[in-house]
Order: sequence, then structure tokens, then C-alpha cells
Amino acid sequence: MVKNIALLGSTGSIGIQTLEVIDGLGDGYKIVALAAGSNYKLLASQVKKYSPEIAALADESATNTFQEMIKGIPCHFEQGRSGQLLAACWPSAELVVLAQVGFSGFEPLLAALKSGKKVALANKESLVIGGEILQRSGLLDPDRILPIDSEHSAIKQSWTSRKPEEIARIYLTASGGPFYGMKSTDLHKVTPDDALKHPNWQMGPKITIDSATMMNKGLEVIEAKWLFNLDINQIKVVIHRQSIVHSMVEYIDGSILAQLGLPDMRAPIQFALTYPERKVSPVTAFSPYDTTLTFTEPDYVNFPCLNLAYRAANAGGTMPAVLNGANEVAVALFLAGKLAFTSIPDLIEKVMDLHDNIKEPVFSDVIEADCWARAKALDTGAMLRERKY
Repeated sequence: MVKNIALLGSTGSIGIQTLEVIDGLGDGYKIVALAAGSNYKLLASQVKKYSPEIAALADESATNTFQEMIKGIPCHFEQGRSGQLLAACWPSAELVVLAQVGFSGFEPLLAALKSGKKVALANKESLVIGGEILQRSGLLDPDRILPIDSEHSAIKQSWTSRKPEEIARIYLTASGGPFYGMKSTDLHKVTPDDALKHPNWQMGPKITIDSATMMNKGLEVIEAKWLFNLDINQIKVVIHRQSIVHSMVEYIDGSILAQLGLPDMRAPIQFALTYPERKVSPVTAFSPYDTTLTFTEPDYVNFPCLNLAYRAANAGGTMPAVLNGANEVAVALFLAGKLAFTSIPDLIEKVMDLHDNIKEPVFSDVIEADCWARAKALDTGAMLRERKY
């Protein structure tokens, strides 16, 4: 049997690694749909190599050039938002890999789940902003959503019990990023180039900055709440500099199960693609010999984004969408040299303080909250620059 796969976000870091894993798995896996944002040159190259049934490009301005590049290839083409949604629901696709970054991943996730697809999820923001909606809709089926984040993949692999009442808590491990141990006085001076040098993982720019601020771990806390139907107080974060233990599950009898491996995203990607089977992988195996593993508590004072994420999770409603939208703007401003690193949490907190939270939101409420948060974050970012924060 061939497993047909739709890949959204094919030109990003996770998308490229997903294709690499599929190449290694051989003939049992076939790409039937590819979707990307604006990198039409790489998407065209992927279409030529994998001959999908459909290709979708979100950036409509590149449509004519892209179509000319794939001329003669029997591939259906769709552009814009509708193309992304069509790829997510493509009839022949058995598994949809969602590797898009940010808010844009939620609507394709919703569409894929509504159409009965299994989803390998690398877009944590989808559950951050829409987990509550998906839960109320009965779409948060753990047998249909396979996490690609290494931490959540580790939890799934370590959650051997199917009984939630047997779980005491989970620990999401965090490397601490490139600035572990630094104080805010020094963090104020760091540059985007400094922040993009992650010590253990090779990732895209947005998630790498989120790792540096600890917001990535905060978003993962919210994601874990919905993926595993846990109370937010059951989800703990622990700094583990080696990135060997990818996360841990503690049971009520005191036993802790963990998944270990070298930091390589191809491992959780392959687990999601082949689940429930395991297959030979090119990933280098971890050796326990001559290895020291350390665990410490997070620094909530100098890295306050983690606290902001817990605050948003406890508030629920549209607050997580505001957290996410404000963070995406703050990260973009920092990368553009328009905001200090330490002003990222300041900006997010100010936007959250101004938000009138909507409980039990519908999809339109989340979209409105996201748009509001982005606009407010841009205004707030301008004020922070003027005050030289």
C-alpha cells in the first residue's frame, strides 16, 4: 500500500526535511499535493521532482511565472487561500502534513480535519489560536492528529497509557536557546544575528527567535493542553541544554517515561509519517555512553514570554490568538531591526493588557482578535521605539 501525502509549507524548513524523509522511505510514500507561500522557484522545482496531482501557491503575484516554470507537467494548479485549502482536502491524500508557519495554518488544519484526513502537525500556532474551537467541534482526535514538534512527538511516544487519569503531569524540555543564563541588561543588546544562532536545532527564523525568547516553549505548552487534553497546571517546562530528552510523562505512581534522541527534526517527522509503524531512519542514534544530562527550572524573570503564554492559556477564549498575533508582529519587528529583543515581551504584554477577551469564540472571533492584535502590536511597537525601550 502506498501512503499518499499532502504537504503544506513544502518550501520551509520542516517541509524540506519532510521531503528528505520521504525520499529515504522509498516507494511506499507518494506526494500528491504540494503547497507553499511565496517561494515559487523552490515549489516549481519540487513539482518537477515529485509530480504531485495539485500544487498551490499562496502568493498570487507569482502565479504567471510559476505556471510558466511548470508548463508541460500534468499538475493541477490553484492560487491564494483557496489553493491552500484545496490542497489540505485533496481527495487522494491520506495524510496531510501541515508545516506552515503562524496563524495561516489554522484554516487548512480545520479544513483537513473536517474532510476526515489524518494530520501530521508542525504548525503549533493552529492549536494555540484554535484548539478551543476544535475541541468544541469534536475534531481533536488524538488518533488523527500526529504531532511533529519533537516535544509533543516525545509525549505521544511516552504516553503508553490510554487513561488520562493515570497521568500526573508532563514535562516539555527546552534548550534555553542561545541566551541561556543571560540577564535582561545584556539581552537588551543582542541582535537578530545573535538570536538566530540556536545551539542545537536548525529551524526557520521565526521559530528560532521564539526559542530565544522562550515563547516557542510557551506556545508548545498551549499546544500540549489541546493535543493531550490536559489541565494547564499539569504541563511543566524544564530546561535541558543537551536537547537529548525531548520530553517526559510522569504517571501517578511516580514513574517517568521519556523519549531520547539526538536533536534532529527528521526523527519526529518520520515517526508521524510512518505511525503506527517504525522504519529504519538515517538519523544518527543517541549513545548513552559518556553523556551528561542536566535539568533546571526556566528563568521566568529574564524570559517573561513563557509566563505570558501561561497567562493566555489560563485566560482562554481569544487571548491565545492575541498572544500569537502580537508575538508574530514583535518577532518580525525584531528581525527587521525595529525592536529590541527585550521589548518583544513588553510589546506582547501591552497588547494582551488592552484586549477585551471573548470567551468560547467562534472562528470569526479568532480572526478578528488576530487582526486586532497585529494592528495594535504595530502601533505599540512604534511607541516602544519612540520611547527607546
